[in-house]
Amino acid sequence: MKRIVFILAVFSLLASCGTKKTEEQPTDSGLYPSKFVKNMDTGKTTQLYVLKNASGMEVCVTNIGGRIVSVWVPDKNGNFQDVVLGFDDIEPYIPITTNFGAIIGRYGNRIANGKLTLTNRATYTLRQNNGKNTLHGGPRGFHTCFFDIEQPDDLTLVCTYLSKNMEEGFPGNLNVTVTYKLTNDNAIDIFYEATTNLLTVVNLTNHSYFNLSGNPENTILDHLLYLNADTYTPTNDELIPTGKIEKVAKTPMDFNKPTAIGERIDDTSFEAIKLGNGYDHNYVLNTKGDINALAAKLVSPSNGIAMEVYTTEPGIQIYTGNFLDGTSMGKKEIAYKFRTAICLETQHFPDSPNQPNFPSTELRPEAVYNSRTIYKFGVE
Repeated sequence: MKRIVFILAVFSLLASCGTKKTEEQPTDSGLYPSKFVKNMDTGKTTQLYVLKNASGMEVCVTNIGGRIVSVWVPDKNGNFQDVVLGFDDIEPYIPITTNFGAIIGRYGNRIANGKLTLTNRATYTLRQNNGKNTLHGGPRGFHTCFFDIEQPDDLTLVCTYLSKNMEEGFPGNLNVTVTYKLTNDNAIDIFYEATTNLLTVVNLTNHSYFNLSGNPENTILDHLLYLNADTYTPTNDELIPTGKIEKVAKTPMDFNKPTAIGERIDDTSFEAIKLGNGYDHNYVLNTKGDINALAAKLVSPSNGIAMEVYTTEPGIQIYTGNFLDGTSMGKKEIAYKFRTAICLETQHFPDSPNQPNFPSTELRPEAVYNSRTIYKFGVE
C-alpha cells in the first residue's frame, strides 16, 4: 500500500510540474515582450524585438513606427542604464500623439503650408498637422505605421514598409527599408533605403528621445553638447526656414565647443531661441556626408555616458523636449516633463522642397535613396 501511495504522489508531482507556467523573463532593460503583442485590425501582429551584443548592450524595437523602445548601455561605473524615452507596452504607441523612437517619414521635419512643387512642375497638397504645415510626414506619417520586421541574427533588424501613392498626399509608391545593426562596440548603425515609381521627396530619420542620465525625471540641461556645425537654418515663428543660412559664432546657437545645453537655452533675447522655446533647429553639418566624421556628441556628466553621432546627412535637428509637458506617462510610470530629453535627428533640411538653395530631397524612379546614421555609445 505504501508503495502505491508513493507512486501516486510521484505522478501527482510530475503532473503539477508539467502544468506549471514558466514565468516570463523581462529584457535586460525591464520590458516584458508579451506586453508588446497585439493583433491589429489589418491582421498583422505587433511584437518586441531584442538586439543584444557581446558587451551586454541591448536595443529593443517594436513594429509601430519601427520604434526604438529602449537602449541599454553601461555608465562609467559599469552600471547599465536605459537612455531613451518610451513605454512599457504597445498600447501607448498606437495613438498618433507621440514620436518616441520612431522612424520618421515620408518627410522628416516641416513642409510649409502642406504644399510642394517638384522639378517636373507637379504640385501636391499634403495633409497638414502642424497648424497649416505638414510635420514629420503628416498625421499618419511613418511613426503611426506598421513595419514588417525580420531578425536575421542577434544584432540585426530589417524593417520594411510600403508607402502607397498619395499616402498623406505624397506621390509615388515608396518602398522603404530601415536596417538597425547593433555593433559589438556599442553602436546603433541605421541604414535607410527607399525606391519609388514616381518622382517624389524623401527625408527619413529617427526620432529617439535621449536622456543619457538614465533617469528621465532629470532634465537634460546639464548634458554637454558638441555640434560640428558652423551654421544653421533660422526659421519664422512657425519654425519654417526662412531660406537663409546663418553663422552660429557668438550666438547661443554655438556648440562648436562642448557646452551645457542649459547654459543659454533660455536666452530669449536671441530670436531663434525665443521662436523655438529653446533649441528646435536644423544645424548645417561641416561633415559633408562623411560617415567617419564626428557630427555631434552628447555627454551626461552625472554618469559619464557619452553618445557620438555620425551621418551621411547634411543636417541635424536639435530638439530639447520643449513640448514635453508631463502628459505622457512613460516606462516605470515616469511622466515625461519639460526638457527631460533631447533628439538628434539627422536629416536633409526642413522645407527643402520649397527652398531651392537647400540640398534637394527629390527621389527619381531610376535612383535609390540611401542614408546612414550611427549612434555610438561609450563613457567619458
